[in-house]
Amino acid sequence: AVVMSSFILGVDVGTTSVKAVLLETESKTVAASQSVPTNSEIADSSGIHAKEQDTGQIIDSLNTCISKLPRELLQQVCRIGLCGQMHGILFWKGKSGCDWSNGDFFTAQDSSQLITWQDGRCSKDFLSSLPQPDSHLSVATGFGCATVLWYMKHRPEFLMDFTVAGTIHDYIVSMLCSLNGCVMTNQNAASWGFFNTLTNEWNTDILKGAGFPVQLLPQCVPSGSLVGRSSSVWHGVPAGTPVGAALGDFQCSVYSCMRTRTDAVLNISTSAQLTFAMPVDFRPPDSPQPSSSISYFPYFDSTYLAVAASLNGGNVLATLVQMLIGWMRDLGVEQSDDCLYEKIIECALKQETCDLKVCPTILGERNSPLSLGHVTNISTSNLSLGHVTRALCHGILSNLTTMMPTECLQQAGVRRIVGSGSALARNEVLRQEVGKVFPMQVVYRQDADSAVGVARVFCDSPLSLNNISSFQ
Repeated sequence: AVVMSSFILGVDVGTTSVKAVLLETESKTVAASQSVPTNSEIADSSGIHAKEQDTGQIIDSLNTCISKLPRELLQQVCRIGLCGQMHGILFWKGKSGCDWSNGDFFTAQDSSQLITWQDGRCSKDFLSSLPQPDSHLSVATGFGCATVLWYMKHRPEFLMDFTVAGTIHDYIVSMLCSLNGCVMTNQNAASWGFFNTLTNEWNTDILKGAGFPVQLLPQCVPSGSLVGRSSSVWHGVPAGTPVGAALGDFQCSVYSCMRTRTDAVLNISTSAQLTFAMPVDFRPPDSPQPSSSISYFPYFDSTYLAVAASLNGGNVLATLVQMLIGWMRDLGVEQSDDCLYEKIIECALKQETCDLKVCPTILGERNSPLSLGHVTNISTSNLSLGHVTRALCHGILSNLTTMMPTECLQQAGVRRIVGSGSALARNEVLRQEVGKVFPMQVVYRQDADSAVGVARVFCDSPLSLNNISSFQ
């Protein structure tokens, strides 16, 4: 008899693209993968440093991405796992957040735009007016709970239209399972702020006191839980397929490539993170350490990751490309983004060393929002495009090692750096600079990314569907 293969569908709804993989359950190898850019950025004309994305466009890109996977394999999917960009928030109406009338996929309706992790509307003064959370994690602009409090103060009527809130990937899980509310893992809840990871509870009383509409807070479940079954066929994936509660893209990226506790993971995509696993018995401090550059993110099974989470990663290189395109346009020359990106990398590969110093923190950092980027040691001999690009790549890494020094890694017993993320994958100069900055072995994983990670989580977990009905 021929034994049919089964697959886990892993989906990562990132800041700039949607990626989907089909992981074969027996061999745990990737049988197919697709990635589609979302092109969902909304131009900010508000003057409040808003960073929003078009939810409808993200869901269209998601549908395009899934539909490109082989349909005969999609029909053999036994579980669906989703992860995505953390901290951000969108709002929707519980009973009408999407439309399934088009056939075997849904489109967004009765939902807000996605306010992303890069949102800057919560000023330093506004954040300092908020109560102290009962949590070890500080609250920053772009965090879901801070965004809701901003709306309560500045545009309370906006929130009246919606009954549910979640991250973009929580929303997709709710739509796939036709849930009226939102079920959220502690990974995403911690990224919103005002969540205690030791008790796994929202700071409900503190938020109530600050005027927060606590009915918008999702119900929390452990990371790795299943929350429902798909209510309809989705691009060939059978109705009734178990769906996992959405996870953080960062944790899934780490899960895809951390093989042992002596590994540290360096992930550079839109932003950048350097992380290692804390001992199993580690418990975070009782209160936020706002000036510390190292945070402790919940991982799986009540463990934590020590993380230097930089806001400045591949987005800084993208800013350089946009700046050059703008300059060239002013000079009457048109050039495409991708072509220019390849060119600047090519130029930098010809400059093996560079004494130009670029501090790339153009977006500030959460522990130091006012420390912006600067360039020093400029001379007539280091101003070529190659010099500037190499110095910028070096600066992205040296900023991370300022946040989490290599001595800190060595004291934690780290013996190897595992590199992952789209910016590292496509940028050889960045990889060369990694080798210069870290004194330990560096390896790169071909299949290291969040979509693979979330599929692996739901492949490895012996999960029960017993408690699903309580969320419907």
